[in-house]
Amino acid sequence: MNYLPLLIPVLLLVLGSHAIGGETENDSVPQINGCRIEPDSKCPNANLRGADLRNLDMRRMDLSGADLSGADLRHVNLDLANLEKAKLRGANLTRASLQQSNLRLADLSGASLVAISGWALFAQAAEFEGADMRAANLEFARLSGAKLHNVQLQAANLEMTWLSKADLKGAHLEDANMQEVKLGGSNLENANLTGARTRFGNFQDANMPGCVQCPKGWD
Repeated sequence: MNYLPLLIPVLLLVLGSHAIGGETENDSVPQINGCRIEPDSKCPNANLRGADLRNLDMRRMDLSGADLSGADLRHVNLDLANLEKAKLRGANLTRASLQQSNLRLADLSGASLVAISGWALFAQAAEFEGADMRAANLEFARLSGAKLHNVQLQAANLEMTWLSKADLKGAHLEDANMQEVKLGGSNLENANLTGARTRFGNFQDANMPGCVQCPKGWD
C-alpha cells in the first residue's frame, strides 16, 4: 500500500508549524544586548551605549540604571518609561516624547533634548549640564534640585514647572515661557532671561547675581 499520499498532508502540517514558530522567534522586535526594545519591556541596567533607537516605541520600558550614553533616540516614544539613574550623556533625544517619564537622578549632560515633549516628566536631582533643551515642552515637569549649568532653554515651555532649588547657573532662558514657574531657592547666577515671560513666577529666595532680566523685588 502506498502511504505517501497520506503522509504529505502531515508533512506539510509539520513544516507549517515550524514556519510559524520561526516567525514568532524572529518577530522583528529589536533586541540589543538581551534587551527587547518594545513597550513594557524590562531592561534595568541594560547596555545600550550608542544604540540606534530612532522612532521606536519604548513606552513604559524599565530602563532604570541603563547606559544610553551617545544613543540615538530621536523621535522615540518614552512616555511613562522608567529611566531613573540612567546614563544619557551625549544622547540625542531630539523631538522624543517623555511625558510622565521618570528621569530622577539621570545623567543627561551634553544631551540633545530639542523640542522634546516632556509634559509632567519627573527629573528631580537629574544632571543636565550643557544640555540643549531649546523649545522643549516641560510644562508641569518636576526638576527640583536638578543641575542645569549652561543649559540651552531658549523658547522652552516652563509653565508651572517645578525648579525649586535647581542650579541654573549660566542657563539660557531667552524667550522661554516661565509663567507660574516655581524657582524658590534656585540658583540663577549669570542666567539670561531676556524676553522670557515670568508672569506669576515664584522666585522666592533665588540667587540672582549677574542674571540678565531676572524679575526684581525677590531679594
